[in-house]
Amino acid sequence: MSNARTARLPRRGILAAGGALGLGAVLAACGGGDAKSGGSDSTGAAEPESGPWSFKDDRGTTVKLDKAPTNIVAFTGVAAALYDYGIEVEGVFGPTRTTAGKADVQAGDMDVSKLTIFGNKFDSFNVEQYAAFRPEVLISTTFDDAGSLWYVPEASKDKIAKLAPSVAVSVYDRQMPEPLQRMAELAESLGADMKAAKVVEAKKDFEAAAERLRKAAKARPEIKVLAGSAAPDVFYVSGSNYSIDLEYFKALGVNIVEPPEEAKKATGGWFETLSWENVDTYPADVIIMDDRASTIQPADITEGTWKKLPAVKAGQVISRSPEPILSYDKCTPLLDNLAEAIEKAKKVS
Repeated sequence: MSNARTARLPRRGILAAGGALGLGAVLAACGGGDAKSGGSDSTGAAEPESGPWSFKDDRGTTVKLDKAPTNIVAFTGVAAALYDYGIEVEGVFGPTRTTAGKADVQAGDMDVSKLTIFGNKFDSFNVEQYAAFRPEVLISTTFDDAGSLWYVPEASKDKIAKLAPSVAVSVYDRQMPEPLQRMAELAESLGADMKAAKVVEAKKDFEAAAERLRKAAKARPEIKVLAGSAAPDVFYVSGSNYSIDLEYFKALGVNIVEPPEEAKKATGGWFETLSWENVDTYPADVIIMDDRASTIQPADITEGTWKKLPAVKAGQVISRSPEPILSYDKCTPLLDNLAEAIEKAKKVS
């Protein structure tokens, strides 16, 4: 994993700039609904142990409660990961519903109609509604070394912090297995049955997918993989620095296209911003594109320069989840899909 400590663009600055962390994930709709959600029965019922509960998060903060919390509020992607372990999260914040009212990609398998949504877009968080919900704990990820809680607005973070303790799982400058393990530990502390057949099988599948990707990358080292994200006026090319998926792909041997450090300087090393006229700056054989609702999806890109890219013409474009749902079940397809793309790719760069 990279331990580089170059200048950092603040979390909000990265978000405002767009690209690797997400173009703001700005969605128009803010939702609400019944404060209920359900984990999958096949993972085993979540049964928190009686007695005191504590969890040391990735900020080094230990949260202690008289019992394991059940009235949990979490960033949508975190709630989706816990759902895969059988943990019910009743309140969420972050991209949950699309403008069409459907479940956002970050909602995973959750029934979004049964969730209480405190804010569906960046810088949107209904503090009054949150207070009335009487949360026992708030859980989110963090994308910086300061431990900022993802999608908790800067302007209201102090008010939110007074209402319930928080837990942060870091997805900054580390490889995917580490936050996956941390989320599993958190789920277990909340009562998840980590010996349930589905959970055990999911981890085995993840390990098998990682080995498949390793073998594919070793067999096809000439295949260049570019991580992109599309906005109306610009195209973002992500470097492998700091992103849990790209760092892991690179560690497995994938030939990731790396913009020069100078080109990524404005974003603290995360990504380079290109005009659509310059979208062909970096030759690539496979392009993995940001799948979040806040970005333009490949089928909807109308720029002629995009359509002329060799990888696009060859049909070698697949989706990427820059904010993967941190369960083994949801991360396995990310590895398998990339492995398959590399295995089948024609050398076009």
